[in-house]
Amino acid sequence: MCPCGKYQYLKIKLSKCPISSQQESYYQPRSLEKHADSVLALASVLWSISYYSSPLAVFYLYRKGMELLLCVNALGGSAGLRLPSQKCCLFFPGIGRWTNPQYIQFITILEDAHRYGTSEHKKKLASYNFDFRSWPVDFRWDEATTSYCKDLHEFGKLMSCEFIKEREYTVRLQPLFSSFLNSYIVAHTFGRRMLYPGSMYLLQKALMPVLLQGQARLVEECNGKRAKLATCDGNEIDTMFMDRRETSEPQGQKLVICCEGNAGFYEIGCLSTPLDAGYSVLGWNHPGFAGSTGVPLPQNEANAMDVVMQYAIHRLGFLPEDILLYAWSIGGFTATWAAMSYPDISGLILDASFDDLVPLALKVMPESWRGLVTRTVRQHLNLNNGEQLCWYQGPVLLVRRTKDEIITTTVPDDIMSNRGNNLLLKLLTHRYPKVMAEEGVRVVREWLGASTPMEEASIYSSYEVEDDWCLSVLKSYKAEDGGEFPWSVGEDMTPEGRRQLALFLARKHLQNFEATHCTPLPSQEFNLPWSL
Repeated sequence: MCPCGKYQYLKIKLSKCPISSQQESYYQPRSLEKHADSVLALASVLWSISYYSSPLAVFYLYRKGMELLLCVNALGGSAGLRLPSQKCCLFFPGIGRWTNPQYIQFITILEDAHRYGTSEHKKKLASYNFDFRSWPVDFRWDEATTSYCKDLHEFGKLMSCEFIKEREYTVRLQPLFSSFLNSYIVAHTFGRRMLYPGSMYLLQKALMPVLLQGQARLVEECNGKRAKLATCDGNEIDTMFMDRRETSEPQGQKLVICCEGNAGFYEIGCLSTPLDAGYSVLGWNHPGFAGSTGVPLPQNEANAMDVVMQYAIHRLGFLPEDILLYAWSIGGFTATWAAMSYPDISGLILDASFDDLVPLALKVMPESWRGLVTRTVRQHLNLNNGEQLCWYQGPVLLVRRTKDEIITTTVPDDIMSNRGNNLLLKLLTHRYPKVMAEEGVRVVREWLGASTPMEEASIYSSYEVEDDWCLSVLKSYKAEDGGEFPWSVGEDMTPEGRRQLALFLARKHLQNFEATHCTPLPSQEFNLPWSL
């Protein structure tokens, strides 16, 4: 096939030469292709800059009193002048690639992978690093017998915000169109990009060398298996799987699915923590991040998480009870969504995450925008981790960064403004409402205000908490009356007993880590959630 045809936009870099040798061999474009690609890259960067600065330009022109018609004519004229040069720049790389035997070899392997789709062909293809849009789809959301999206389609519904009583969970996702036009505009222009800066082209362009290096490390050193997953809304999700089931380490039998932050990628993200701890790991990129297509709106995030879970269960062969979810920061939204949608998973770890987006959004926006910001988040960007977490019945561990500067609503030193505190209080209040009565909440807040491990231990010992007694009370209640949360344990207890139990539960569900928001969690700090 002629490189000027179907794959004319393909940008290729060979991490290895899979046919001729096992030594690394990087793709060397001919001079014609190299110069044309440079022009295209420059044009792409300039287009991105003009796109993001267009609101300022429009405002400037408006202030200058220029007519809208002149602006439209000017834009139309520049577009007309641009097209021939773009076509020429697309033509020259095709000529250069057509005369390059290394590229022709790659095209042959790529065509075979699309045509036959066998593991052997995909193994050869995995030695190449190229535009992920041309990678064949490895798994589709409708291949599985059951999935969240498939259930909704069987009910004749699309992904929506309604409460699905049959499955006893909720998505809390808002419809695309809103009666408030300004909220829609804010959410779908700078609002989404402020929330997920990793989806911006310029940032990805700057990080591309680091991402390629991280991806090569996962493939070559950790035997990573890259795959493309197709979601029910038409997006394609870039994933990387490291299988440790053949190792002698027992934790290799458990799969950790990692959900990255708002500027995180599996190539350089929190995936390294469980990987260094010896677990099997599945990483994936948000819609619009690196190889994943789409935009990272809550609706698309939920769809992406659904197909990732289905891929882990039906293609990789892990049972839900062998799957652990690990999320960092904003990744808590997809992790809590998956936990309430797949309640049989082994557990959930939320690192540096928050309960609700609204307080954090209000912190960075002008006070005069309070109403608009609240309405925009609730209608279009509603990351309500606390509500979703309460639907999950399994083991949970919250990791709180004591010097977190991102999810605090005042200053980093004010540990009581860390929204991880609210996440813990919501979880404990939902699960143990009798224990978390007035005195229970008060002592847990006092314990959360401890700024050092020594102060934390001092508060814990001052209430003379007997761990063995608390554990026996919970085990007895579970044996006699324990079912799904909420529990009524502590109903007939003295205030002193409820205070002890509240502190015991708080320490079992929250782990402090003395670091800032973006400090990687060491593998030795990666602990499994507590469970009776």
